[in-house]
Amino acid sequence: MFWTKRVVIGDGERGLVYRNRQFEGVLGAGVYRFFDPLRRIEVSVHGIAQAEYAGRDTDTLIARLGLELGETFVLADLGTDEVGLVLKNGKLEDVLAPGTRKLYWRGLVEIQVQRLSLADGLEVPAWAASRLRQLGALSKVAAVVDVPAEFAGLVFVDGKLARQLDPGAYAFWNFRKNVVAEVIELRVQSVEVSGQELLTRDKVSLRVNLAASMRVTDPVAARTKVAKFGDHLYRELQYGLRKAISAKSLDELLGDKASLDADIFAYVRGKVDAFGIEILGVGVKDVILPGEMKEILNSVVQAEKAAQANVIRRREEANATRSLLNTAKLVEESPVLMRLKELEALEKVTEKIDKLTVFGGLDGVLKQLVTMKQ
Repeated sequence: MFWTKRVVIGDGERGLVYRNRQFEGVLGAGVYRFFDPLRRIEVSVHGIAQAEYAGRDTDTLIARLGLELGETFVLADLGTDEVGLVLKNGKLEDVLAPGTRKLYWRGLVEIQVQRLSLADGLEVPAWAASRLRQLGALSKVAAVVDVPAEFAGLVFVDGKLARQLDPGAYAFWNFRKNVVAEVIELRVQSVEVSGQELLTRDKVSLRVNLAASMRVTDPVAARTKVAKFGDHLYRELQYGLRKAISAKSLDELLGDKASLDADIFAYVRGKVDAFGIEILGVGVKDVILPGEMKEILNSVVQAEKAAQANVIRRREEANATRSLLNTAKLVEESPVLMRLKELEALEKVTEKIDKLTVFGGLDGVLKQLVTMKQ
């Protein structure tokens, strides 16, 4: 009839009845007729396949329905220190921030709202983090930290160190808190200190390149006791190198690099142990001298080598002369040995002569070549 309003609510729908713009009731699936000659009744039809109630009068519905609210809706009313996990048909689908107040339709989708207290900890449960990662929503509601093997993670909450993390995947709610995570490498690392212009004790200018190996043994101390532990270590290596070079002359420096390495190692280790850094080794890679100093050192080396060669030559000459004298004494005392020497001499002579005419036999040749002592 003209004064009757007919309303049809489908299986996947619910109707909210308003009279004079005031909420009056909820309609389930079915056909309804309202006597409304003055057109004061409005029925708002909502699809419940999308479980979250999209209207703007959530607080009004909660107040008007009272104890009957649970028959139509699931209420998510979170405190300021609670996070809500919305499960639809047993699967996590959404996260509600602290202080959220929402309604979800009962019916097609089974809705559950789990409350997590932030006072119990900020870490996201592993099962929830895994599901939110699948949905691509984890980074929107949590600080995500992936700590590889041989690394350590540090979590700061509102600027204060809250926790050290072992290798693994973590997530922390960032609601109402400023959560920052850092990852620190625990593997052995190398540090290069290059092109340091230094003066030795005897005022010789040179450039030195230094290499060191280190690792972090206490990530908390390395991160909290010094602003940047890498820069601090580099500066201490510079200071240790300068101190060790200035305490040695050029000859000492070039003659014993091992002691230089040991001096630098001892100095730096004492300076960085308190900051959770372990020095494993220090070594001077290159000592680069100016061009003039190179020429002087080359001249010195050449003179030293020439003197050594002369000594060796004289020593060998003396040894040869002494050996020759000893041979002469033996020959003098033994006619047989003399005869053998004569035969050796004859052999050497005949090797260089193409044709030899002999008169008087071999004895004549020997007697003419060598006069033996009677």
